[in-house]
Amino acid sequence: MKLEIKNLTKTWGGLRAMDNVSLAFLSGSLSAVIGPNGAGKSTCFNMVGGQLRPDAGRIRLAGRDITGLRPRAICRLGVGRTFQVTATFASMTVRENVQTALLAAARQESGFWRPARGAHVAESNALLERVGLADQAPRGAGVLAYGDLKRLELAIALANRPRLLLMDEPTAGMAQGERAALMALTRALATEACIGVLFTEHDMDAVFGVADRVLVLNRGAVVAEGPPDVIRADRLVKDVYLGG
Repeated sequence: MKLEIKNLTKTWGGLRAMDNVSLAFLSGSLSAVIGPNGAGKSTCFNMVGGQLRPDAGRIRLAGRDITGLRPRAICRLGVGRTFQVTATFASMTVRENVQTALLAAARQESGFWRPARGAHVAESNALLERVGLADQAPRGAGVLAYGDLKRLELAIALANRPRLLLMDEPTAGMAQGERAALMALTRALATEACIGVLFTEHDMDAVFGVADRVLVLNRGAVVAEGPPDVIRADRLVKDVYLGG
């Protein structure tokens, strides 16, 4: 699977949030998008995910043009997403959250209002086992610790068997040890299932610890792209973002 972004542009009034950006990402790899606040990271994610329509440029997934498709259609094509603020059903159990995601992936939403407890139990348990939440399955999602909520959101995203996973600030609000564990898990999942992961992150330890490639945005434009060691040493990147 290959995600290709070509000449992507988005303007808000007189401000170019994305300025003629072109990128390419491959399955099984982790690519980080970093940059100062207002650099265009969220705008880029929202155009790939279908929440925003670009003013110019094209987005292709596995050779198919997905530019301007609605989020639901893009999800059906194998694009999953996690958000900076976790999106789970607090009134449901941990297992029911994953079961609901599996029902949606199987296009069984017509039965949404019927109890989901008997649907996709084994698959739900397997996903929870994979993200380290098997022992939390019967608990209410509303009482989970924040780090566990992040893992639950990851299991929900995996329910659609994505080929591409967009992760917006996946470690935001987590303790340092939890951050490292979540990113190591993400790396393992991406490798095992050949999922391409594109993530934004402000924690540079998380970025340089797992990313295969790092893209640096500033004022809507790409100012650097390459492997972590090259980006860490780039003088322009230090000036606009990393400091020192």
